[in-house]
Amino acid sequence: MNFLPSGICFFLSVTTCWLTAKVDASWWYMGTLGSQVMCDNIPGLVNKQRQLCRQHPKVMQAIGAGMKEWISECQHQFRNHRWNCNTTARDHNLFGRLLLRGSQEVAFVYAISSAGVVYTLARACSQGDLDNCSCDPTKKGSSQDSKGSFDWGGCSDHVEHAIHFSQIFVDAKERKERDARALMNLHNNRAGRKAVKRFMTLQCKCHGVSGSCSVRTCWQAMADFRRTGDHLRRRYNGAVQVAVNQYGTGFTAAHTHLKRPSKNDLVYLEDSPDYCIWDPQSGSMGTAGRLCSRASRGSDGCEVMCCGRGYDTARISRTTKCECKFHWCCAVRCRDCQQLVDEFTCKSHT
Repeated sequence: MNFLPSGICFFLSVTTCWLTAKVDASWWYMGTLGSQVMCDNIPGLVNKQRQLCRQHPKVMQAIGAGMKEWISECQHQFRNHRWNCNTTARDHNLFGRLLLRGSQEVAFVYAISSAGVVYTLARACSQGDLDNCSCDPTKKGSSQDSKGSFDWGGCSDHVEHAIHFSQIFVDAKERKERDARALMNLHNNRAGRKAVKRFMTLQCKCHGVSGSCSVRTCWQAMADFRRTGDHLRRRYNGAVQVAVNQYGTGFTAAHTHLKRPSKNDLVYLEDSPDYCIWDPQSGSMGTAGRLCSRASRGSDGCEVMCCGRGYDTARISRTTKCECKFHWCCAVRCRDCQQLVDEFTCKSHT
């Protein structure tokens, strides 16, 4: 299931959602009720989060509206892998018991969700949707880059404000607990926030006679969220397994041959399940029924995706555009053609 039904888990967070036993609820659990009722009835929020929720209802709505964006990006990044960032609406949770384990996948979820909050809030500020922020007020006067001087103008995305609010709200529970898992979550939350800032770009508009660009007006803008997702996916590939140091204040590499993690790295504590079969205890949804590529030898190939269980083949008819012609002026017209293709899906576990 790709997205949650409307009215369920509309807002998201950093700590673990609940499914059955002791999986704490958090801001990922926020519903679409009125702000006061919503904030008072969400289990797992610490006092600071509940206070911010009541004080900034429009901010909470903006975070909720951006939920689908980062979940969609997570699912895009893992679309061809056994774990595909699938969500479940059962018992009003997003990822279920998967979040009980401090795995690489959970590290990515925390990072991409934290990045999603920053991206959503900065965009909402720039669009004038929030009362407590707007464009970056520090981008005034003149400055210069490698191409020369320019004047600040337009609307620069206020990423610093979004990072500050995200840090206070999202990190509140972890800062109160400070155990190994809390340290892991805090580290990955920060890596996600830094990823959004990493891809800020300077965009400019030229002014002058015949486009001479004698005067430039520039502003700072966030890159498309896909760049943040791509970056965090690469960080996932190089994630570092860690253990808490003897003082309980930071990490050391879990194995001597591993590097010490930087602030930009994703970190995890425990090995991942193989995600081959449905296992409610680990949160694995399994790969039964997943599409695979018979020709690929990568993670999307049937041998890897299906975990050696084999696959079923079905011949299906697809409608595609064909015999397209350009007509003056200015349209392209195509016929709908039927094409028979083979589709491969993983067999279930027996």
